[in-house]
Amino acid sequence: MKVLLAILIAATTCWAQTAPPARRPVPRPPSAGGQATSPESDPSATIRVQVRLVNVFATVTDSHGAPVGGLTKDDFKVFEDGVQQQVSVFDRESELPLSIVMGIDASLSTRKDLPLELESARRFVHAILRPVDAMSVYKFDETVTELQSFTGKASLIDHAIDRVRSGSATALYDAIYLASESLVRRQGRKVMIMITDGGDTASRTDYQEALRSAQISEAIIYSIIMVPIEASAGRDTGGEHALIQISADTGGKHYYATSLAQLDHAFKQISDELRTQYLVAYYPPKVAHDDFRRITIELAKTAPDGTPYNVHNRTGYYTSKMK
Repeated sequence: MKVLLAILIAATTCWAQTAPPARRPVPRPPSAGGQATSPESDPSATIRVQVRLVNVFATVTDSHGAPVGGLTKDDFKVFEDGVQQQVSVFDRESELPLSIVMGIDASLSTRKDLPLELESARRFVHAILRPVDAMSVYKFDETVTELQSFTGKASLIDHAIDRVRSGSATALYDAIYLASESLVRRQGRKVMIMITDGGDTASRTDYQEALRSAQISEAIIYSIIMVPIEASAGRDTGGEHALIQISADTGGKHYYATSLAQLDHAFKQISDELRTQYLVAYYPPKVAHDDFRRITIELAKTAPDGTPYNVHNRTGYYTSKMK
C-alpha cells in the first residue's frame, strides 16, 4: 500500500511539472462604437478608452442648387462649438450604403394629391436603390404605420406603397420620431424622406422631441412639401416652417411641389445629392457630460465666378450618443 501511494505522489508531481501554464483571459476587442474592458485579474492588460469619430455628411451646392463634386479635404474646415477640428476621414461621393425611410402623409388634407405622390415615389425607389441599400415605408395619418421594414427589394417597396390608404388627421412628429428610432442602429448613411403638406394635428410627440430623435439617429431629412394651390393664400404654415427647420438642422433640404413634374424633380434632386455627398469625420474633444455640440463647416473654395458655395450638414450632435 505504501509503495502504491508513493507511485501516485510521484506521478502527480511529474504531471504538475510538465503541464502547460494556465492561460490568461484575453480581453475582448472593442465592438463598433463600444469599449473593451480588461479583466480585473490581469492588471498588466491594456485598458482601451472609447474614442468615436463624429461623422458629418455634407452636401455642397452652387448658387443654382446643383450639387458640386470634385472638392478635396483641404476645401473643408470643420468647427465644433467654434473650435476648428482636424479632419481625420474624408471621402468624396461616398459609396456607403443608404438606409432610407420614406414617410408618406396619408391624411385627409393630402387625399387629392396622394395618387401623384405614390406614382412619383415608385419611380424614385427604382432609380435610387442599389444592392447595398435598403428602404422602409411608413404612412402616417392619425397614427403611424410601418408598411414595410428595411429591404433592398424594390418589389416589396412597391407593394407597400400600393397599400397606402387615406386617413384623417396628421401625426407628422410621431412619424419622424418613430422613423428615427428605426434608423438608430443602421450603418452607413441614414436618410428620411417625408412627403407631406407640413401640417401636424395628431402627434403626441412635439417638435423638439422629433428634432432630437432625428439628430440622435443621425438621419438626414428631406422634406417634399405638397402645396394645395386653392388654399395657398390662407393656409396654416406653422408646421410647414417647423419641417423646413428640421430638414436644415439635420443636413437635408426641403422642396415644394404642386404637380407630378415638380414631385419628380424633387426626387431627382434628392437622388443627385445623395450620390454627391462628402463624408467629413473627426475625433471630438473630450466630453464630460450630456449636452449638444454644434457643428459648422466652412468652405475654402468658391465657384469659378467667385460666388460662394452652399454647404448643408447636420448642425450638431448629442454627447450622450458618445458614451
